[in-house]
Amino acid sequence: MSGGQTPGHVCVGACWYRRRVPSGDLPYGPPDALATSLAAPRYTGVKTFARCPLRESAEGVDLAVLGVPFDTGTTMRPGTRFGPEAIRSASTMLRPYNPVQDVQVFGRLSVADLGDVRVTPGNAERTVAQIAEQLEPIVRSGTRTLSLGGDHLIVLGELRAHATVHGPVGIVLLDAHADVWDVYCGERYYHGSPFRRALEEGLVDPTRSLLAGMRGSLYGPGDAAMPVDLGFDVIPCEELVTISYKEYGERVRERVGEGPLFLSFDIDVLDPAFAPGTGTPEAGGLSTREALGYLRALRGLRFSGYDVVEVSPPYDSPGQPTAVAAATVAYELLTLDVLAGEA
Repeated sequence: MSGGQTPGHVCVGACWYRRRVPSGDLPYGPPDALATSLAAPRYTGVKTFARCPLRESAEGVDLAVLGVPFDTGTTMRPGTRFGPEAIRSASTMLRPYNPVQDVQVFGRLSVADLGDVRVTPGNAERTVAQIAEQLEPIVRSGTRTLSLGGDHLIVLGELRAHATVHGPVGIVLLDAHADVWDVYCGERYYHGSPFRRALEEGLVDPTRSLLAGMRGSLYGPGDAAMPVDLGFDVIPCEELVTISYKEYGERVRERVGEGPLFLSFDIDVLDPAFAPGTGTPEAGGLSTREALGYLRALRGLRFSGYDVVEVSPPYDSPGQPTAVAAATVAYELLTLDVLAGEA
């Protein structure tokens, strides 16, 4: 891992963690995170993630939320460029306390929305480089990142930033697809290829990675074997739903071992009955409740970064179940971050 320790940070395992300060001294969070009563209706104000303050700098921030409004890497249904906006809007319903995990999320964690990263519509390769360039100084400062997508190609830029600081990372992925295909219609950079490109660039350690939730039709048996052939551990969706949350958590821990980790959540791991607003829906997926259960089973694991991707609002239902699910997933990722700091 490159970079030195900075004031206000402490090295915990393989990742830099900002020292936790008393809750009353946390600089950033929702306006009523510690209040006994709401100061204003939750639907008012500029739509930031969970109504956290909008900031230009990660200074004083434990976890920075960033939007990545990009969908040029999409091969089927577009619209994920509007995903960050939809997730932020749905996140206004989030409250500070997570009763399932018994954690006061806001009030224990300094969270700010750093807005959207710069992207170049129509140029996937350039956008990946832009994402990496903008995230790297945030990661180097010791702040963890939570990116709201955007199609899944954005994770390649995220992984470049995290691997530059921490070295190759282990991947915990929940997704309907392994995203390790090679070339599609002559293109190497699209939302079906980020983890293959990341592997080629030495950004990920497949021996410390577990991909789960894969399902749907493929072009041939070679596609099913591809992620395993590349060194990843895979739990297909049909197997995932037969094991308990605890068993899943134990398998992840056994696989990832020690070292830096990154968690990526593709909303299409959910069945389209629960999340219709996505680019490549696959029948037979997880319920929202099941997905939250698998995430909660990761309690205690430390991640340097997270993302929630592939929310496509044009295909969502009127009640916006996909955006609501994505915002809730993001909240559970924040909860994991708090719990990791207390482990």
